[in-house]
Amino acid sequence: MEFKHYSVLLNECLEGLAIKPDGIYADGTAGGAGHSREIAKRLTTGKLIAIDRDPDAVKVASERLAGLNAVVVHSNYTEIDKILEDLNISGLDGMLLDLGVSSYQLDNAERGFSYHADAPLDMRMSREGLSARDVVNNYSYSELVRILFEYGEEKFAKNIASNIVKTRESNPIESTSELAEIIKMSVPQKIRREKNPCKKTFQAIRIEVNNELGGLSEALDKAFNALNVGGRLAIITFHSLEDRLVKQRFASFCQGCTCPPEFPICVCGNTPRGKLITRKPIEPSKAELEANNRSHSAKLRIIEKIKD
Repeated sequence: MEFKHYSVLLNECLEGLAIKPDGIYADGTAGGAGHSREIAKRLTTGKLIAIDRDPDAVKVASERLAGLNAVVVHSNYTEIDKILEDLNISGLDGMLLDLGVSSYQLDNAERGFSYHADAPLDMRMSREGLSARDVVNNYSYSELVRILFEYGEEKFAKNIASNIVKTRESNPIESTSELAEIIKMSVPQKIRREKNPCKKTFQAIRIEVNNELGGLSEALDKAFNALNVGGRLAIITFHSLEDRLVKQRFASFCQGCTCPPEFPICVCGNTPRGKLITRKPIEPSKAELEANNRSHSAKLRIIEKIKD
């Protein structure tokens, strides 16, 4: 199956990164190399580091970036500090994170990300470690409720978790279709008529399997610290939990004095380390939404480092 991935907000990312031909850039989520290739094409003496934890993506990115000033690394973007150390690179002029699941991962049934096709429960971006099957069959009722509510904002979390636990008592839950049927029987018929009720649960389990929020939180600090002064960090999110985390962390990088308001003068000496390039997130244009409906929830936020 061909590795397809529509490059969401491509022009907005390229403009927002303010690419310098001699700069050093990182794409922490290379995927099908759509963003990566366009960044690398704009470099002369500079270099792009294309990173992905999915071995399929690494293979494709290596092919599509051949002949360009790029190096492909099989790793997680949470390891950006170690990656730069291994490459003997002191700092970045820009880094991009596109946090969406690639079309290849969604459309390739065997990866187990989609509730539209019958496949083994997997959802591992890295193809290693904890799987969706492990979560569904081994997590306690209370753990399932927590992740469905926190990561999926699923108001029927208790019903769904209860039915998962009941079902697995007789036989393990092995496939995406089995899980989808459990979800459907756990929500009111009115909800089932309006839309497919599986999205939130599948999202929650995927986030848990891949430690997406924990990894993002760790990477935000490492990526910002890795920037040279004047370097930019651009992040595309696809759901409110990611966007809220990015928004709050960017705000902390831009915060100055942290003294209590009753202090007459500043004694902490803190000054902002960053400035927001995007006061409000950039969203896809109408034309992009028509071309790729999977981009409908995308939000791009960009920050520039102004002080080490």
